[in-house]
Amino acid sequence: MTDAPILRLTSRALDGLPHGFLGRTGGVSTGMFASLNVGLGSSDDKQAVCENRRRAVEAVAPGAQLVTLHQVHSNRAVVADAWADDARPEADALVTNRPGLLLGILTADCGPVLLADGQAGVIGAAHAGWKGALTGVLEAAIAAMESLGAQRERISAAIGPCIGRRSYEVDEAFLRRFAESSEEAEHFFSSGQRDGHYQFDLEGFIALRLSQSGVRDIEALGIDTYSQSDRFFSYRRTTHADEPDYGRQISLIALPG
Repeated sequence: MTDAPILRLTSRALDGLPHGFLGRTGGVSTGMFASLNVGLGSSDDKQAVCENRRRAVEAVAPGAQLVTLHQVHSNRAVVADAWADDARPEADALVTNRPGLLLGILTADCGPVLLADGQAGVIGAAHAGWKGALTGVLEAAIAAMESLGAQRERISAAIGPCIGRRSYEVDEAFLRRFAESSEEAEHFFSSGQRDGHYQFDLEGFIALRLSQSGVRDIEALGIDTYSQSDRFFSYRRTTHADEPDYGRQISLIALPG
C-alpha cells in the first residue's frame, strides 16, 4: 500500500471541538497492518502501534493524553481518568468533562460514535458494534455524560465510518434478535443476495438508538469501511480474505484547551 497523510474526517455536529475519525493511512506499520494501526491488542509490532497512537494524538489534539479502553462489545460506560494503556478498564464507552484528556475508540467495522454537550463541557465516545448498540452502550454513554452535567437534548452525536448495509450480510437468527427488541429495528434489514440472509444497516440502527434516547442533533458520515480497503481497516474484509489479523483505526474527541 502506498502511504498517504493521516486521513482525518470531521463532523459538522462537533464543530468547535478537537475531534476526528481517522483512517488507516499516515502511520508506520507494514504488511496487513499498513499503516496507522492503533490496536494494542493486535499482533502488530508494539513500537509501531505506539508511534501510530502518538501520531493520532498529534493529528487531533497535540499535547493531550490519549485515553482508550479494553473494548469487549459490552454496554458499559465509564468516566475517563488518566489511566495508563496497561490499566485500561473493560468498557465500550467513556466520557469526561476534563480538558487535556483525548477520548479514543478503536474500530474495524463497528460504529464509532462521538458525542458532546458543548454547553456543559462534557464529551463522550462509544464503540457501537451490533451487540453494544442492541444492548445499550449508547444509552449508557448518554447517562454517564448526564452524571457529569450534560443534558441529552443538548448532546450532538456523530457516527463515523463503519460497515455499510451493502457489505453487511447477516442470517435470519441475527434479524430475529433485533426484531424481538423493537418493531422499528426490522426497518434496518433488507433482502440479501442469498436465501435466508439480509443486509443490515448498522449505522441507521445506531442513529435510531441515539434518537430514541433523546439526542436531537445526529450526523452520520455514511462511509463504508468494508468497501474502502485503501482508507479503512475492516474485520469482515480481513475474515473474507482469510488473513490472520487486522488493524484498528481510531476516533478521537477532546475538550478545547
